[in-house]
Amino acid sequence: MLICGFNKTTLLDYPEHVAATVFLGGCNFRCPFCQNRDLLLNPADFASFTEEEILAHLKKRRAMLTGVCITGGEPTIYKELPMFLARIKELGFLIKLDTNGTNPKMLQTLYDDHLIDYVAMDIKTGPSNYAKVAGFCDGEGSIFVASGQNLLENVKESVQFLMHETDSTRFTYEFRTTVVRELHNADSFNEIAAWIKGAPRYFLQSYKDSENVLCPGFHAYTKDELKQFAKQLRPMIPSVALRGID
Repeated sequence: MLICGFNKTTLLDYPEHVAATVFLGGCNFRCPFCQNRDLLLNPADFASFTEEEILAHLKKRRAMLTGVCITGGEPTIYKELPMFLARIKELGFLIKLDTNGTNPKMLQTLYDDHLIDYVAMDIKTGPSNYAKVAGFCDGEGSIFVASGQNLLENVKESVQFLMHETDSTRFTYEFRTTVVRELHNADSFNEIAAWIKGAPRYFLQSYKDSENVLCPGFHAYTKDELKQFAKQLRPMIPSVALRGID
């Protein structure tokens, strides 16, 4: 695995926990609004930590931290991920996984083996426009097919698994969408609402421009506009909240 960053203490990445965050490089999407261009395009150039270094630090911080957030990039592209999480679990930490949902089989394995306690899964947009927003299209405009697998179907399988096959007494999940003016509109959220109807928690995250965005030139909606999208969603997803709003 390419470990490209390590935030030793965060109050933001794992809700209700003092946590550390591990950033894994590489991703199978190319979302044009991605904030982690370096982790996406040149992860090997930024791999600056070993698993042993991360585990040694976590061992020393067990009295202060309760959780570890694993993010990226896309963590589930690494077949070594379950073993790494098992070693973190041995230290007594809760684990939150950030994922784009393209590896439902690994997601289910991690859940079945009690290696994850919280999943934050990105919903890039409604299914009809997923290819554009995720940055992968073929000549027909359909979602990119990688290694014989349709990535959108994988995402749908992950949504189905989280919503209908997990136990809320021991496991928590959220869906979230980074909202970009050029990529999302009211129709996008009508599709999303129909897709994840009844989800226990859904966050609209405000797009933030930065020098590390993969494709510069995107813009955020205003706070009032995001509130209007949230109002639109609530009849089908009652627990909708805004995140990243000043």
